[in-house]
Amino acid sequence: MLKFNKTFFLIFSVLISGVIGQKTYPGDYLSVVAVGDIMMGSTGSRGILPPDDGQNLFQDINPSLRGGDITFGNLEGPLFDQDDLGKCWESNSPWCFEFKTPVRYGQYLKQAGFTVLNIANNHTFDFGMEGLKSTLEVLDFLKIKPLGGKAIAEFSVKGREIALVGFSFLSSPYSFSMLDISQAKEIVGKLKEAHDLVIVSFHGGAEGINALQVVNENEIFLEEDRGNAILFSRSVIDAGADLVLGHGPHVVRAVEVYKGKLIAYSLGNFLTYGLFNLKGPNGVGVILNVKLDLENGELLEGRLIPIKLINGGIPEPDSYKEGILLLKSLTQKNGHPFNVRISDDGKIIRTETPCNKVQSCRAGS
Repeated sequence: MLKFNKTFFLIFSVLISGVIGQKTYPGDYLSVVAVGDIMMGSTGSRGILPPDDGQNLFQDINPSLRGGDITFGNLEGPLFDQDDLGKCWESNSPWCFEFKTPVRYGQYLKQAGFTVLNIANNHTFDFGMEGLKSTLEVLDFLKIKPLGGKAIAEFSVKGREIALVGFSFLSSPYSFSMLDISQAKEIVGKLKEAHDLVIVSFHGGAEGINALQVVNENEIFLEEDRGNAILFSRSVIDAGADLVLGHGPHVVRAVEVYKGKLIAYSLGNFLTYGLFNLKGPNGVGVILNVKLDLENGELLEGRLIPIKLINGGIPEPDSYKEGILLLKSLTQKNGHPFNVRISDDGKIIRTETPCNKVQSCRAGS
C-alpha cells in the first residue's frame, strides 16, 4: 500500500507540475482591437453629415470591432453642438481643416463597441476648450475613456492593470509630446512601474500618399515637425511599452516587432466622412486585432482585417484585401529590420526568436 501511495504521489506531482508550468493560453492574454482615424461628419466650415444622420455608419464593419478586451480608435475633432467659431474662421488657407461632430453621434461610437478613444491629435482643439470640454463630457456619459496627455486610460483585465497613454507632435494638457523622447520614456517608465502592461498611442508623421513609407527621421509636413515615428516608438518600448499604435498619416504604414513588442506605425483612415481625400491608398485601411501575453506584453497573435472606405468615407469589408496587400508591401520593402511579415490573409507573423528565448528582447537591453 505504501509503495502504491508513493507511485501515485510521484505521478500526481508530475501532472501537477506540468499543469502549473504550462501557459494558461488562451486565458492569460490581452485582446486589443484598434483602428485609425475616425471623423463621422462635421458641422463646421465646409461641413457635411452622412445619410440617415449617421445611423448606419458602422453597420457593415461592426462585427469586426467585437471581441476585444480593449477597443481603440483615434477621434478626429470634438463632439460639439455649439455655434462657436472654429480655428479656420479667419484662415484663407485651403489646408485649414476643422472638424465638429454632433454630440448625438457619440452614441454610434458606443454602439460600435469602442472603449477608449484617442484625443491627442491636431483636431482636438478645432473649437477650443469648449469643444474639448464637450467631448470629455460626452465620452464620460457614454463610459468611453478619453486618451491623451494627462487623460490616462486604465483598464483591469483578468486581474492585470493596463494603462494607455496618448502622445502627438503637439503638446498640451491632453497630449504628451512625441518630440521630447526623454520625457516620453520617463512617462512610460513611470506608468510601467504601476501597471502590468502599457499601451502607447501616437498621432504623428507626414500625411497622404507621399507619406506611405515610415522613415527613421523627423518628418516635416505643412511646416510642422511631425516627429520621428521609428525613434519614438522604439524608445517607448525600451522604456516599458508593450504595444504602440500609430495614426495621423491617413494612410496605412508598416508594422514592426521590436524586442517582441508590436508597433503599428499607422492604421490609416477608418471612418472619415466627407472631407477627406480617399483616392488610392487613402481609401483603404485595416482593423488591427492583437493578443498580447499578460505576463510580458509579448505579441502572441496579430491579424489585419482589410476595409475600404466608400460613399464618402464609410467603411466596409474589403474582399480584395487592398489594405493587407499594401501594408505587406510596405513592411517588406521598408528597409529596416522589422522582424515581421504579413501573410496574404492578414496574419502578422514574427520572424525573430521569441523574447522568452533571447536576452536581447528585454526592454532597454
